[in-house]
Amino acid sequence: MTSMKFASLAARIERFPIAGSFTISRGAKTEAVTVVAEVSRDGLTGRGECVPYPRYGETPEATLGAIQAMQQAVVDGLTRQALQAAMAPGAARNALDCALIDLEAKAAGQRAWNLLDRPAPGERTTAYTISLGTPEAMAAATAKAAHRPLLKIKLGGAGDPERIAAVRKAAPESELIVDANEAWTEANLEANLAACNAVGVTLVEQPLPSGKDEALARIKRPLAVCADESVHTRSSLASLRDRYDAVNIKLDKTGGLTEALAMADAAQALGFEIMIGCMVATSLSMAPAMLVTPQARFVDLDGPLLLARDRDHGLRYDDSLVYPPDASLWG
Repeated sequence: MTSMKFASLAARIERFPIAGSFTISRGAKTEAVTVVAEVSRDGLTGRGECVPYPRYGETPEATLGAIQAMQQAVVDGLTRQALQAAMAPGAARNALDCALIDLEAKAAGQRAWNLLDRPAPGERTTAYTISLGTPEAMAAATAKAAHRPLLKIKLGGAGDPERIAAVRKAAPESELIVDANEAWTEANLEANLAACNAVGVTLVEQPLPSGKDEALARIKRPLAVCADESVHTRSSLASLRDRYDAVNIKLDKTGGLTEALAMADAAQALGFEIMIGCMVATSLSMAPAMLVTPQARFVDLDGPLLLARDRDHGLRYDDSLVYPPDASLWG
C-alpha cells in the first residue's frame, strides 16, 4: 500500500478475563489488558492488538495515548515502513504495525505472508504454560496438562529445584522449557541449571535479570539458555552471543511484525535458535506472530488458551496444535 490518504485511526483498551490466574515471578494477574488499533481506508479496516507490559514501563493508558497521537500521521499517509522510525519499539508500535499490515493485505487481496514474501505458516505445536506456585500446586496443574507435548514452566527462584522435579514427575513424557523471568541470581544459577538439566529440561529462559546476566558467559551452560527480557530488537542481538543460545521474539517487544521478521533473520544469521513468544492476550495478538513460526524452534503462542474467552474468529487450537489465522481475524 503506497498511500494512506483518507485513512482514519481508532484505538481502545479491551479486557479479557483469565481462566483462574496467571502467576510468574513478578506477580499474578486475573485479566489480560490489551490495546487495539484500527486503521480504516476505503471501506477496509486493519486491526492490531498489543499488551502493554509494566516491566518495560508501559501502561494501557499511555499506550493508548501513543497510538492516538499518530492519528494525523495516519491521515497524512503513514506507511508501515515510515512507522519504524516514527515510533519507538514497544507495544504501541506493535498494534499499529500489525493494523497497517492487516489493512495492506486486505487492500491487496492477499494473505499477509504472501504480501511480505514469507513462507506460509502451518500448524505448529505451542507450549502450554504452567504458572508459578508451590511444588505441589504446580505438579497438580502439570498433571492436568501432561498429555501436551510441550510445557513451559514458570519458576521463581528459591525452591525451583523442587518445583521442576515435581513437574517432571507429573509429566514424564512432555518436553519441558523453563522461564525464570529474571528471578535467579549468580549464587543459585548453576544449581538451578543443574536441577533443570537433571530432569531433561530443553531450554531455560532468562534466568538472570536483564543487564545483570554476565555470569552466563562465564559458566559452562549444561542446556540451552534463551534471552527474553534481555533482547528486544535486532540492535540487542550481537552483544548477547556469548551469554545465550536462543532468543525469544515477542511482537510487543520488537514493536511489531515488521521488526520481528527482520530480527528473526538477523538472529538466525548469528546462530541463535528462535522462540516466538507472546503475552497473555487474544488471538488477534497471536495471528501476526504465526508468520514467525516457520523460523522458530520453539513456539509459545498459548495466550488465548489461558483466557476464559477469546475474541470472535479466534485462532483454531486443537489441543496443543495452533493453526494459521483465518482472514476474518487478521492478515
